[in-house]
Amino acid sequence: MDFKTIDHWDEGIWNQVSPIYQKAFGDKGAKPEKIIRNMFRKQICFLHVALQQDLPVGLALTGNLQGINALVIDYIAVDANHQGRGNGSEMIHYLKDWAMVEKGFDSIIIEVESEMSVENLDRIHFWKKNGFTLTDYIHRYIWVPETYQAMYIQLSPNEKFPKDGKQLFKHIGNFHKESFQGI
Repeated sequence: MDFKTIDHWDEGIWNQVSPIYQKAFGDKGAKPEKIIRNMFRKQICFLHVALQQDLPVGLALTGNLQGINALVIDYIAVDANHQGRGNGSEMIHYLKDWAMVEKGFDSIIIEVESEMSVENLDRIHFWKKNGFTLTDYIHRYIWVPETYQAMYIQLSPNEKFPKDGKQLFKHIGNFHKESFQGI
């Protein structure tokens, strides 16, 4: 699998990966395209595309969490026809390497739904299998009904990194707020 990461809006690439994004998140809190464009305009996000034979099979939309030198995975998805083959774990491996080597991030954070459904427990298991730690704190956003927990992986030692979920959600919340401001 090959990977491409961009830090600017690219209509052609977005049109290629948008079907994967919409299928995975269209009815589950997908940010509208205008918000994603805004994130690129503000230079607070990156789009990572997983390619097989030059065709996109997965994507991750990530952002820089100000103040803690962490990368947040806002969205990540593998095309349904390419799931169950280790492609998601390969994407995580790529993101870890890219975050550490290319950008010097100390850690990666993701928020996962905290409801104990089979689907959510499977996702949490996937992240744990890829080295992430689940925090105890359960966060409720005022604009969505689901509750969330933060998961993180430290890529390099940083004593200032907050391992407390409540603290992590302050940074995640600031990222989301910045994403929507200025539309």
